[in-house]
Amino acid sequence: MKQFFEINRINTLYSVYVTAFLDNYYPRIVVIIGHTKNGFYKGGFPVRLRSMTGILIIGGGIAGLSAAAALSSEAKVTLLEAEPHLGFHASGRSAAIYLSEYGNGVVRKLNHASKPELDHIDGGVLTKRGMLLLARPHERQDFLDEMRPFEMHEVSMAEARGLVPILHPVNTAFAAFRDNVYDLDADRLLQYYTKTARRNGAEIVTGSKVSGISKTSKGWEVLAGQTDHNADILINASGAWVDEIARMAGIAPLGFQPFRRSMARIPAPGGHDVSTWPFMDAVNERWYGKPDAGGWIVSPFDEHRMNPHDAWADDMVLAEGLERYSEMVTEPVTRLQSSWAGLRTFAPDRSLVVGADVADPSFYWLAGQGGYGFQTAPAASGLVADLILGRVPELGDDVVEALSPGRF
Repeated sequence: MKQFFEINRINTLYSVYVTAFLDNYYPRIVVIIGHTKNGFYKGGFPVRLRSMTGILIIGGGIAGLSAAAALSSEAKVTLLEAEPHLGFHASGRSAAIYLSEYGNGVVRKLNHASKPELDHIDGGVLTKRGMLLLARPHERQDFLDEMRPFEMHEVSMAEARGLVPILHPVNTAFAAFRDNVYDLDADRLLQYYTKTARRNGAEIVTGSKVSGISKTSKGWEVLAGQTDHNADILINASGAWVDEIARMAGIAPLGFQPFRRSMARIPAPGGHDVSTWPFMDAVNERWYGKPDAGGWIVSPFDEHRMNPHDAWADDMVLAEGLERYSEMVTEPVTRLQSSWAGLRTFAPDRSLVVGADVADPSFYWLAGQGGYGFQTAPAASGLVADLILGRVPELGDDVVEALSPGRF
C-alpha cells in the first residue's frame, strides 16, 4: 500500500517531504528528499510524520484494546500506548477473577452483559473456580451483610475445610460459598483483542507517549513521539492517566482517582495442591487469596490514593496483609516469592465512564474501570462502538445514561 505523509518543517535550514511505502501501515521504505541553502538534499534523518486516522485511541490496556477490536471492522483505528508493551500497567497486574455480583448495580449489569462473550471469545476465557467468603468469630453480622449481595450460601466449617484444608479451626468461624465464580484468562483476552484489531487493519503503536493534544478545524491533532496523528474522534482509554489526557486535550477532568492494590506471591501453603481451591475473600476487605500458576497469591486488599505512576508494592502494606491472612489459616507464610502492585482507577461514583464528553462530542471517555476492567470489557467496548458508529446500544437506556460522562 502506498501512503503519503505531510511533513512539518524541521528547522530553518531546509524543508523536507517524505513518501512512505507501507505494507499494512508499517513502513518498509522511506525516501526523504529536500533542499537546503546549499542545494539539493537526499538522505535520512528524524522527522515528524503526520498520520491520518478516523479514530485515535490513547491507552493500550484492556479498555483501549477491546475498543480497537470493536471499532476496527467499521473504521480506521490507531491505538497509541506509551509503554513498550501492551497491558503494561493495571491490565497486566489483575487478579483475573470474574464475579458477576462484584461492583455497584451499574457495574454488575456490565458484568452480566459481558459474560456471553467471555464464554465464547477464543473458545472461552473463563474457568470455574468458586469462591469462599470467610469471617472470624466476632464478624457474624458483617459476614451476613456481605454474603447476601454476593448471592452466596452459608456452608459449615467442615464443608469449607473440605475445600480448603488450611482454614484455622478457631479464628475462621463462618464460611459461605458460591460456585459460579471464574478464573479469567487475562492474557488470552488481551491477545485476542490485539489480534482482532490488527487483523481488521488497526494500527497499534507502542512506545508512543502522547506529549501534546490540540483541536483544529480538521479534528484532533495528537503528538506522540515524532508523529503527529490526526483523527476525527479521540477515545481516552488511558487508565490512571485519563484526567491528565483530558487536560492535555482541553477537556475538563472528571475527578478520577487511582488507588493502589498490592499482591504477594507465596509458595503453595504447606505444599498442598492448591489447583482446585476456590478464590477466598475475608469479610471487611481484610485480604483475599487464590491459586496462581501452582502457587498462591494473597492481596492485603489495600486501597491507597495515588498519583498516576508505575506502581509497586509497599513492603509494610504486604506484611500487614499477610499477617491478617495468617491469622485465619494454619499454614504460616515462610517466604515471599514475588510482589507487585497496580493502580485501580475509579470515577467519583465508582461506575465506569463511557461516552462522549458533554463539551466536545468527538472526545470519548472509556475510563474508570477500577477493578472491573476485564469482566466488563466486552460490554463497555461494545457500548463505545455503538455510540461512535451510530448504532442503537445493546445495553439498556438506563445503563447508557448511568455510564455517560454527562452525569457529572
